[in-house]
Amino acid sequence: MRSHLKTVSHLALAALAAAALTACATKKTASIPNVPPMAAPSSAGAPAAPGRASPNNSATTSTTLPASTAPIPGSVQDFLVNVGDRVYFDTDQHEVRSDAQPILDAQARWLTQYPQVSIRIEGNADERGTREYNFALGARRAESVRAYLVSRGVSAGRVETVSYGKERPIDISGNEEAWAKNRNGHTAITGGAR
Repeated sequence: MRSHLKTVSHLALAALAAAALTACATKKTASIPNVPPMAAPSSAGAPAAPGRASPNNSATTSTTLPASTAPIPGSVQDFLVNVGDRVYFDTDQHEVRSDAQPILDAQARWLTQYPQVSIRIEGNADERGTREYNFALGARRAESVRAYLVSRGVSAGRVETVSYGKERPIDISGNEEAWAKNRNGHTAITGGAR
C-alpha cells in the first residue's frame, strides 16, 4: 500500500510540474509580440492525478511559428547574421588585415544599401600593455576601420569611433587565443536600423 501511495504521489507531482511548466511557458510567450502561446504538452497514456481531470479531456489548440525566421532586412540582426560586426588585428598593430577586408567590404555594401543607418566603430585591445597604451591602440584600430569603410563609399558623417582599450574583453582567459579575440574592431549600429 505504501509503495502504491508513493507512485501516486510521484505521478501527481509530475503532473503538477508539467502543468506549472506549461503555464510558465504560455505566460512567457504571450508577452513576446508575434509569438503565439505554446500548446500544452501531450500527456497521452499518463494517468490523471487523483481529484484532477485528465489533460486529454481539455481542448488545446495547435499553433505554428512563422515559416521564416530570417532577420528583417536592414535590421541589427540582419547586419550581425549576414554581414558580421567584428574584425581582428595582429598584436600591437592597427592596420586592417587581409582577412578582415571581405567583412569590411560587406559592411560597406550593407551600409550603402541602408543609408539611414549610423554606426560606431569600437577599437579594442588585449589585456597586455598599459591602460593608456591600449586606449591609444584601440583608437588607431577604430580609425583604421572607419577609414576603410569611408574609402569604400560610406559617408564619414555616419561613422563615429571610440576606443575601449582593454576595458571590454570578449574572453578573459588570459592566453593567446583570448588575446586574439580581444584585439578587434567592433562595428555597432547606433541608429537608423529597422
